[in-house]
Amino acid sequence: MFTGLIEDVGSVTAVDRDDEGARLHVFTQLAPEITEGDSVAVNGCCLTATKVDGDHFETEAMNQTLEVTALDAIQQGSRVNLELAMKVGDRLGGHIVQGHVDGVGTVASTEDDGFARRVRVTLPTQLLQLVVDKGSITLNGVSLTVADLGDSWAEVSLIPETLERTNLADLAPGDRLNVECDVIAKYVERLMSPFARKEQA
Repeated sequence: MFTGLIEDVGSVTAVDRDDEGARLHVFTQLAPEITEGDSVAVNGCCLTATKVDGDHFETEAMNQTLEVTALDAIQQGSRVNLELAMKVGDRLGGHIVQGHVDGVGTVASTEDDGFARRVRVTLPTQLLQLVVDKGSITLNGVSLTVADLGDSWAEVSLIPETLERTNLADLAPGDRLNVECDVIAKYVERLMSPFARKEQA
């Protein structure tokens, strides 16, 4: 489990792709805290560290992961948000994040708003029904509050601290983001869906 509070922005130093998936080599200050087998959220996607060497760790993304997340666009030089798994007793400063990406959103626009920056993200219909105004959403692994909501998009407002400590400062229209909706919303939707189908029948 994660909190959506980014601990470091790592740099992808190499990507090895073949028919089996992709192997990522990531430089990070967190490497000394990582051991083989540990879970690491990479842009919000929970991956397993397969090797640790000095200031680098390696991880693998299988084909299914590449198909349903924005990790398929990762390349050498990409900056990635990193978070280590939460320890028992840690403070939950963001919200409950599983590292299980629900889908991919696309940046529609960015606009400075005082010292903050507003980012509008177009979301697939199946994800929009799980998002509420002022609720929690995870974008590229970052725990954020929904600032505004439309028929096809959600908007967040990024404070300077978030812009400084994550790769969300790099966003531009057209960029793709990993999206994880609030797990509570997903459970509620699952529990209520049979009643919704009865009403439609």
